[in-house]
Amino acid sequence: MPSYTPPLRDMQFVMHELLKITDDFKQMPQYADIDADTTNAVLEEGGKFAAEVTFPLNISGDTEGCSIDQATHAVTTPKGFKEAYAKYVAGGWPALGCDPAYGGQGLPLVVNQMFYEMLNSANQAWTMYPGLTHGAYAALHAHGTEEQKQTYLHKMTSGEWTGTMCLTEAHCGTDLGLMRTKAEPQADGSYALTGNKIFISAGENDMAENIIHLVLARLNDAPPGIKGVSLFIVPKFLVNKDGSLGARNGIYCGGLEHKMGIHGNSTAQMVLDGAIGTLVGQPNKGMNAMFVMMNAARLGVGNQGLGLTEVAYQNALAYAKDRLQMRSLIGIKAKDQAADPIIVHPDVRKMLLTAKAYAEGGRALMCFSAMLLEKEMNHPDEQTRKDAGEMLAMLTPIVKAFITDNGWTATSGCLQVFGGHGYIKEWGMEQFVRDARINLIYEGTNTIQSLDLLGRKILGNAGATLKKFGKLIAQLVAEESVNEKMAEFITPIAVLGEQMTKFTTEIGFKGMQNPDEVGAAAVDYLRVAGHLVFGYFWARMAQVALRQIAAGNTDPFYLAKVQTARFYFAKLFPETASLMQTARAGSKVLMDTDAALA
Repeated sequence: MPSYTPPLRDMQFVMHELLKITDDFKQMPQYADIDADTTNAVLEEGGKFAAEVTFPLNISGDTEGCSIDQATHAVTTPKGFKEAYAKYVAGGWPALGCDPAYGGQGLPLVVNQMFYEMLNSANQAWTMYPGLTHGAYAALHAHGTEEQKQTYLHKMTSGEWTGTMCLTEAHCGTDLGLMRTKAEPQADGSYALTGNKIFISAGENDMAENIIHLVLARLNDAPPGIKGVSLFIVPKFLVNKDGSLGARNGIYCGGLEHKMGIHGNSTAQMVLDGAIGTLVGQPNKGMNAMFVMMNAARLGVGNQGLGLTEVAYQNALAYAKDRLQMRSLIGIKAKDQAADPIIVHPDVRKMLLTAKAYAEGGRALMCFSAMLLEKEMNHPDEQTRKDAGEMLAMLTPIVKAFITDNGWTATSGCLQVFGGHGYIKEWGMEQFVRDARINLIYEGTNTIQSLDLLGRKILGNAGATLKKFGKLIAQLVAEESVNEKMAEFITPIAVLGEQMTKFTTEIGFKGMQNPDEVGAAAVDYLRVAGHLVFGYFWARMAQVALRQIAAGNTDPFYLAKVQTARFYFAKLFPETASLMQTARAGSKVLMDTDAALA
């Protein structure tokens, strides 16, 4: 059976030694009194909840899955899920990062993100129920009317009601402009929605008394394409004026998807049959509000990839220390054993260190991104809010795609450490791999994220935001330019930073001649950008660790950090050279292939 230990020490390192988040808190009045002890205490308790309440349900939930009663359309979640959710609600966890005006605890979003990393490690399928609710809460908080907020947010903040996002239809996934779900205006100002949605995570469940669906649909007079999409609140049960539950609404689960992983989450086919909804925001402007939820979800999916990377690494490391197989190539290591533990073998260490480097690099980026979101929403200085939002917009597709790509690589490698046992269900590794695979697909496939990064976030503003990130790298390089111990960490990012300008300009110029050139280069480009960002954070982590060592700190944590940074730059970062070469290979070898694909 697998195990999980919340990585609290590394979280504390990232928050307080690397990013010094409490310094930023002091600039935001609502967080000015929150110190490191507070964040650490919350996350310690959150880690206990993840490890002790949801993690034990991970394998059993995967085995049992969800079931539907076709006569009543009721969905039953796996044994223990409902009870775990009740403990989650009783503990006040849904309210952690929510607005106190609607019953929230008002803690910083970064604390909520760290908590969710642990929940994702423990049980990704279960965590999707409250996770999607938080995204729906954020969309309504940003774009709902005051009446809508008063009606729905208190119950969503408390966790009494869950939430979903209903976008996808059978004939359209990413291209939401093709959707057919209709919304007919009613005399009382509401709308009657008719249509079908698929792949709706947590679309129906027995964990909460009501489910608040955010549904994209078209008005009769809507313009074609994405410009004609509106957003509606469609509750499972209508809500009376006094806040009590009313009649069952005309939205129900028509079936559950049979899928590769995340079996414990009810991925539903939702039918809208004259379902009553209320408009969020302006007609035909639904994507403005939905993007709040979608961007939150993209950060959340990156966090899912991070969580699975961490738990897979922990279990593979423990197994590698215990499993005896062959002898070390340089001589016997365990003289009292019939064979050496497999951790003595170089390639086993490579797989373990790959997962460790991707987990710790991903944690630094995730925490940094959460702080950017915090600043964008709550910093008193307007320019700071604008700059944070701009940087976050560029980093969001990297968080979503790079961290989940790495999660797929890491979980697969950690399964490999187990050999044949990794392929057997009882060890838990094959579930981590299956669960990790969806993270590359939903909330916009990783190719879509790549196109968004290169086409919109980089070329769309002539690389202005990328140059701002480049200034962070340049500042770090300048700080450590004469420090020989930092050279192996500084030189690679300095060189790549310089190469990125030419690389980006070259692809942009080719794209102006032929847009397919952007499409052909985008996936490779995102991985190069991802390594540039990871490289920056790994260099900074090495900087902090080396300074601690130089000051006489003998905690092995810091030596481990330096060794992992050294591995990352030697074995993973060099991927950028081949990626730039394949990106520059252009679109012709892909598009001039009609005979090959006939």
